[in-house]
Amino acid sequence: MRAALLHAPGDIRVEEVPVPVPAPREALVRVAACGVCGSDIPRMLRPGGAYHLPLICGHEFSGHVVALGAELAAAGTVKEGDLVAVPPLIPCRRCTPCAQGHFSLCEDYDYFGSRRAGAYAEYVTVPEGNLMVLPPDLDPRAAAMLDPAAIALHAIWRTKLRAGHRVAVVGAGPIGLFAIQWALLAGAHEVLSIDVSEEKAAMAMEAGATHTATTAERASELAGQGYDVIIESAGVPATADQAVSLAARHGQAVFIGIPHDPVVLPKATFSNFLRREVTLHGAWNSFSAPFPGDEWRTAARAMGDGSLRWKFMITHELGLDDVSATLRQLGERSIFSSKVLFLPNGDRP
Repeated sequence: MRAALLHAPGDIRVEEVPVPVPAPREALVRVAACGVCGSDIPRMLRPGGAYHLPLICGHEFSGHVVALGAELAAAGTVKEGDLVAVPPLIPCRRCTPCAQGHFSLCEDYDYFGSRRAGAYAEYVTVPEGNLMVLPPDLDPRAAAMLDPAAIALHAIWRTKLRAGHRVAVVGAGPIGLFAIQWALLAGAHEVLSIDVSEEKAAMAMEAGATHTATTAERASELAGQGYDVIIESAGVPATADQAVSLAARHGQAVFIGIPHDPVVLPKATFSNFLRREVTLHGAWNSFSAPFPGDEWRTAARAMGDGSLRWKFMITHELGLDDVSATLRQLGERSIFSSKVLFLPNGDRP
């Protein structure tokens, strides 16, 4: 099969490699679509980003089951031809967080595309517990976007968002665009999207945002007495500061984005945090019990019934031969993108 192998930071080559053989309780999945996550960019371009080399990256994916290990075939829970989404974290199911159903906090997890071979490839083997069988009429591209949709919902559920609340979403990538929609579905009265990109501001309006701001000054003008819930998905030190600053009295800010530089809250921001009794939440991954969690099941239903929209986010649909150049362009920010999907087997709708 063909796969995009990472040999060194920035050294990505499409090569012929053996088709993996499923273990007794695994399935062989023919990859239909695999999205680029923001974490893929530093993982594939920066030193120290990968746990081992060479590595096939890619963890936001869907596909169709084409072969079953012997024990999985005998169990009858999955069959050849099933459309599946694949939650990328493989929990150990032994540690204390796993025993408590907090799979996002697993202490000894495996992970597609960073710790084991991922889906920038034509085929991948998937353990039984990570096969999320979906209705056959669901678009595989939607199935490949369940990960960011579930991450956004997991973050929303960390807060006490209620009908009538004012919400601000910092960052209008796919997670932010899904967060806008989840907030509205939860009854938010107003949703402000904050992103420096005019193109992403337009996408945020399509997602349903009531207001957009491309500068900190405009966001402050719109804030008034502050927002009840702030979702920070950009992962930049300045936006972490901004998220705390925008909180209303007894407001809540939840942080999804992963910064790569130190985060420092200026004195004025910290004072605002104290005096307004703001609550800060961390959000990590998207998994709960029973695995992969209600976040994934809710997102799949919302994708299926059309209440969660996703097509407008897709800016690129590419093949494996485009992986190297596209990742480099994303790292250089030389192309505009929201959601980049690779279709390793050329399965275009």
